[in-house]
Amino acid sequence: MSTTSLPVPDRSPRLRAALLAAEFTADGLLDLLGAPAYAALARGETVPALRATRGGTPLETLVRLFLLQRPVPEGRAAAVLPLDEALADGWVVRDDGAGLRATVDVRPYGGPEGEDWFIVSDLGRSVGGAGGAGGHDAGVVLGVGGASTTLAGITVRTPVGSALDLGTGSGIQALHATRHATRVTATDLNPRALGFTRLTLALSGAPAAELREGSLFEPVEGESYDLIVSNPPFVISPGARLTYRDGGMGGDDLCRTLVQQAGDRLNEGGFAQFLANWQHVEGEEWQERVRSWVPRGCDAWIVQREVQDVAQYAELWLRDSGDHRDGQGAYEARYAAWLDEFEARRTRAVGFGWITLRKTGAEQPSIVVEEWPHAVEQPLGETVRAHFDRQDFLRAHDDAALLGGHFVLAPEVVQEQVGLPGAEDPEHVLLRQNRGMRRATKVDTVGAGFAGVCDGELSAGRILDAIAQLMGEDPVVLRDRTPQAIRTLVEEGFLEPARR
Repeated sequence: MSTTSLPVPDRSPRLRAALLAAEFTADGLLDLLGAPAYAALARGETVPALRATRGGTPLETLVRLFLLQRPVPEGRAAAVLPLDEALADGWVVRDDGAGLRATVDVRPYGGPEGEDWFIVSDLGRSVGGAGGAGGHDAGVVLGVGGASTTLAGITVRTPVGSALDLGTGSGIQALHATRHATRVTATDLNPRALGFTRLTLALSGAPAAELREGSLFEPVEGESYDLIVSNPPFVISPGARLTYRDGGMGGDDLCRTLVQQAGDRLNEGGFAQFLANWQHVEGEEWQERVRSWVPRGCDAWIVQREVQDVAQYAELWLRDSGDHRDGQGAYEARYAAWLDEFEARRTRAVGFGWITLRKTGAEQPSIVVEEWPHAVEQPLGETVRAHFDRQDFLRAHDDAALLGGHFVLAPEVVQEQVGLPGAEDPEHVLLRQNRGMRRATKVDTVGAGFAGVCDGELSAGRILDAIAQLMGEDPVVLRDRTPQAIRTLVEEGFLEPARR
């Protein structure tokens, strides 16, 4: 584990003011670097940004210092930063005549309401890049990556009394939680991560969180929360070499344990949201595997976003740790160890996705497990909350009650007719969402007609009676066979119960 001491956050407001004065913000970086170099920097590639910061302006100086880890002349740094304090507090150090170097990565990050935040992490530990994200430093703390922003985007953001960020890393989830939770607790097995979370919150001007060291739920034993979020070390690997990604349990046991134990730590109505990996085991349906993880008393929505075969998966994480740079013999030995591990567990592929729990205590819990690899529109927090609200509605309405209900077509749902050019009738009709999950579903003539006239005025039953009269069908038969289709349209968010 790295033993480098971290900066002192006590005087971070002055440093924050200096960074903002130089427009060292997400918007400022985009303006300076341009979209291609900005995107490359997010992937951990620095060459385009180096070429764009050769002028020596205050913003270019900060980019080179804190993002590109290049020495800068002391005079330039002094013109931008409260230099004596930055040196004394450990943000920068003198580098044997080469100028000043940063001791940590400070990365501008735009909050959901336009806040100018900063994520502090270990130097050069952005996700991606030719050298890998983690190297071989077991205690490394990463900055902002695709997984962390995905979790931030899907998290339900209703105001709550208490929130827990389990496995906080550099503190991005805790930072988001400070906007809508009265009390935020952040835990991590790695004490260095807790130090970085403290720096991230202080430099972002956010309220402090309660920081606790320990594994999984051990640091908060006996406590419960309204919101639990975790981007855990979910990588399924042969051995726990890297704290930030390898959980130290066999296979997908860490993710299973985390999900199963979350139910007892949630307050009634509370949400727990995780990123996770799960094994696709020979002779077993992956849906049933993850369904078995859901704790009693909880509804669940589990979405598989991606699947990789075991060879792809091993190669991804070998690159992440930089093992591909250690020589062919060492690389092949580690690659073989991954494949041996998967073979022993009869694992053929690994799934990645989102798991959301909501504590309800319902006798008949709603557990939805689906595969959705298609593009979605982030942020999805409101979409997630609405999914569970619809499950409550459907659970409380049998077919008769459903026919008595009033519905409206969800915003930005469009109808598409698919068929051969010139054909008199379409082969089939699609309803498509242009927001949220961006689903598409095939409907028949009745379903399309029903959805098209749902404006909250007429009950579902009366709409079906009118459609039956237009189509010359028996209204009783139509009422009998349509509720399941209505239920599906509601469950998938094409129709919403009208607020009357």
